[in-house]
Amino acid sequence: MSTDKLNAGKYNSANVATEDSRAHGFFRVASVIPEVKIADVEANVDFIINKLDELNASGTRVAVFPELCVTGYTCGDLFHQKELLETSSAGIARLREVSSKYDMMFVVGAPIEICDTLYNCAVAFANGRVVAVVPKTYLPNYNEFYERRWFAPAGNIPTGILEWGPDNSPVGTDIVIDVDGVGVGMEICEDLWTPIPPSTRAALNGAEIILNLSASDDLIGKYDYLKSLISQQSARCISAYVYSSAGFGESTTDLAFDGKALIYENGTLLAEAPRWTRHSSHIIADIDIEAIRHDRRHIMSFGDARKIENNGEPVRHVSAGIAEYPQKGLKRNVSPLPFVPGNGKTIDSRCEEIINIQISGLAQRLHVTHTQNLVIGISGGLDSTLALLVAARTFDVLGLDRKGIIGVTMPGFGTTDRTHDNAVELMKSLGITSREISITAAVKQHFSDIGHDINVHDVTYENSQARERTQLLMDIANQVGGMVLGTGDLSELALGWATYNGDHMSMYGVNASVPKTLAKHLVKWCAVTTEDDHERQILLDIVDTPISPELIPADEKGNIKQKTEDLVGPYELHDFYLYYTLRYGFTPRRVYYLAKHAFSGVYDSPTILKWLRTFYRRFFTQQFKRSCLPDGPKIGSVCLSPRGDWRMPSDASSAAWLKEVDSLH
Repeated sequence: MSTDKLNAGKYNSANVATEDSRAHGFFRVASVIPEVKIADVEANVDFIINKLDELNASGTRVAVFPELCVTGYTCGDLFHQKELLETSSAGIARLREVSSKYDMMFVVGAPIEICDTLYNCAVAFANGRVVAVVPKTYLPNYNEFYERRWFAPAGNIPTGILEWGPDNSPVGTDIVIDVDGVGVGMEICEDLWTPIPPSTRAALNGAEIILNLSASDDLIGKYDYLKSLISQQSARCISAYVYSSAGFGESTTDLAFDGKALIYENGTLLAEAPRWTRHSSHIIADIDIEAIRHDRRHIMSFGDARKIENNGEPVRHVSAGIAEYPQKGLKRNVSPLPFVPGNGKTIDSRCEEIINIQISGLAQRLHVTHTQNLVIGISGGLDSTLALLVAARTFDVLGLDRKGIIGVTMPGFGTTDRTHDNAVELMKSLGITSREISITAAVKQHFSDIGHDINVHDVTYENSQARERTQLLMDIANQVGGMVLGTGDLSELALGWATYNGDHMSMYGVNASVPKTLAKHLVKWCAVTTEDDHERQILLDIVDTPISPELIPADEKGNIKQKTEDLVGPYELHDFYLYYTLRYGFTPRRVYYLAKHAFSGVYDSPTILKWLRTFYRRFFTQQFKRSCLPDGPKIGSVCLSPRGDWRMPSDASSAAWLKEVDSLH
């Protein structure tokens, strides 16, 4: 089975809503790959204007075109011909005039003459004027590049020249443009490839979106390297990065231009245009400004860098002068499974990395405690299965006999044949020591001792079973001189779906930061990649088994009657809520908005709202359980360890969050 099929299925993240995404903190950008005609300014400007009509209709607020796209990048010595410079100036004037038609800012590349010197510039237009002119800081003059033959670097502009053109537009590399309250910075091609790109300073001074106008030719391996540069720069700057590069139409006398359009956000690729097309194209994406601002607030080193690197040099903030207006729909993919590795080339390495983090954590704990025996309660469910798989691999890494893993299945009132048989068969398949201890008699005695009616299936009925199982595991660990391995996962901790001092407790919890959706995926991945056919079939059946604590008796057909997701809600919804609440600190309103997009066609709005309210209610009231969790390794950006990522008062009020949920519809 191909691992690419692991995530295939029911989700549709299409843009279905007509709500105003701008009101939810999203900002629409576009990157354009034009088809240029070398030295034919009029034709190039015609193309730009035609494309602007299309982009404006899509609700784009900022669009970027390639480097020197007004003339073509490969004009060579024609750049010093007066005819080309005059027609280029006329083209700039035409774009300036036509910009008044659009509710957007657009940026093109053009040669600009300042004090009898020619500069390779990014020219920003909006509202019938030139908003700013940003010259290229670093001019490549090596290998196939020789830009200094025609242009001067930005540093050559006389210090007294701060404005240019009929609008007295600010000119320089110290400019951040305000568009709808969003900071936009610009740099050109080679600037990105330098040790300290100009975009770094722009970002530290409020630019949340960086535009790069490029004319990068293509060489073997260059595209992948470029993508890594953009990804890293957008991550370092905690910004979006919108890249546009020249394509078909540029001269192929010595070079080939593939046409590149890329949009990244904080290290993540949002949109990418196909290369090597003979026609113009563009990509559009909505940037999550709220997420960028959250991370800049949260990551204190970003603010520290601002203080250190600015050196007291002022940056000019310029307004584009265009009014805010609604953006219909949401032009970005919102994954319904934010914790789960996506499909593609990275899926195997990501899953392997997660398992190895768990193995590393457990191996260190066993090593330093000189422990060679591990006790695990095996229920035939997802969590205990994942913990057992990790334990078996950890013993292999440490060179320990798997017989030192004591798997204990403890059938009770709600245990079904399906889960029991899977638990037993999995332990056999993995070659560990297997024990079976029924808790029925002990729990009945306990009910008699405390005077509880066995026919009353309340929280006492359920928790007594969970605590009995934990007591057995702890006592067996004492017998064998070992430790109890916890199986509870991040989703259960978030909702408090764990019995306090029952399955809530262990000596080490390998699943502590693994949410339920990811646990399911990891077990499925282990099934797909194992060479043991019998083990594969067991694991796949465990994945398909309804999630249940099995504390209530089965139905008349022997099937699981108590299904967790019927009681607390679908884990895929709760994991989605958890991710955006903790990773970005989003409000309930924004989490709801994103959930409607991610789960379009799967859950209706009332269902999403119902379980959103449950999430916030349970998340706040169950903090006391998270305040005393056993140790366990962090594997992702969201973790609830009281010693690290999440410190919250157990008596904090959820009133504000629930009030906002109740106001939604």
